[in-house]
Amino acid sequence: MTDVPRSTSEEPWPVRVVSQKVGAWIARLGWVWVDGQVAQISRRPGASTVFLTLRDPSADLSLTVTTNRDVLDLGAPELREGARVVLHAKPEFYAARGTLSLRADEIRQVGLGELLARLEKLKKLLAAEGLFDRARKRRPPFLPNRIGLITGRASAAERDVLTNARRRWPAVEFRTVNVAVQGPSAVPQIVDALKVLDADPTIDVIIIARGGGSIEDLLPFSDEALCRAVFACRTPVVSAIGHETDAPLVDYVADVRASTPTDAAKRIVPDLTEEVRLIGQARSRLERAVRNLVDRESHRLDLLRSRPVLARPQVMVEQRAAEVTALRDRTGRCLDHRLGAAADDLRHTLARLRALSPAATLDRGYAIVQRADGHVVRAASEVTKGDPLRVRLAEGELAATVDG
Repeated sequence: MTDVPRSTSEEPWPVRVVSQKVGAWIARLGWVWVDGQVAQISRRPGASTVFLTLRDPSADLSLTVTTNRDVLDLGAPELREGARVVLHAKPEFYAARGTLSLRADEIRQVGLGELLARLEKLKKLLAAEGLFDRARKRRPPFLPNRIGLITGRASAAERDVLTNARRRWPAVEFRTVNVAVQGPSAVPQIVDALKVLDADPTIDVIIIARGGGSIEDLLPFSDEALCRAVFACRTPVVSAIGHETDAPLVDYVADVRASTPTDAAKRIVPDLTEEVRLIGQARSRLERAVRNLVDRESHRLDLLRSRPVLARPQVMVEQRAAEVTALRDRTGRCLDHRLGAAADDLRHTLARLRALSPAATLDRGYAIVQRADGHVVRAASEVTKGDPLRVRLAEGELAATVDG
């Protein structure tokens, strides 16, 4: 690719010069193959030139394509708006207006088999990036405060969702955004609606709903830009596209896949009648459980009251009083016995003490002779003539002197 030559002067370029240079650079691109979706076809009666508006399915971008009527009739005679085409064209830049267009010399309408092959390739790409990962899917709330609905205006899908949801839960609230659900404008409108509803803090869940149709009709719901927009939503998204057998790629990206719009209403909103029935059953079970608990505890209290200790509480006091009296009597007897035994022992000891006492010996007429120093004289050899002695009698003492 050759760079556009820059001006060597410091003077700014006029717009016409810039436009001419851009046109010169685009002219060097040559012929290219372009893939896109036909947004508009303009066939003027009697004119040999046909004008197409070609749109990028993954971006909000479109180009004007001019071609010969014979080229269109030869390559895609049944071409309609919304069809996917591949065309061989040369980019042209109209310097006077500053617009870019394509001049095609060959147009091929993409067949069903090629579409399916491209969808399968895109499916593998998105799966590899983790857009289909079950771990990231969020569960919608049990009872959403407000539901966002993206669907066609006055469509059967809108009627099915609203009717069935309100039949199941009459107080449910919806914020409905009507968009095109097929054709070249479907993807940008759905993506914009997703952004609006996702930014609304009152919306708890978003439903994308459409009735059945051919693969070509449901093609916008397999668009890469839409799949990535659904993946980027912070609010849980429910996909309700077509019938049970239809499986656009947005079904794999959405948090919940509903087989039909009616199924989406059943999945998002609980059945009021069923919930009332379940609440009644739960209340009945709770009442039975409480009644059984009360009956069991009442029976337990009856058993406790029937025990003698509770039937005649004074019995326990009387029993303890009798035990205390018996213990006190036994303690008195034991104490008297021990005191009597101790008194006998004391008398015996006193009698032995008296029998062994020196005073008892003195009472029998004996005397104790002591020297002046208090030493008891046991032999005559222990004293000499003239030693003073002290004689202790049973009653009183005598002073004596040894004279022989």
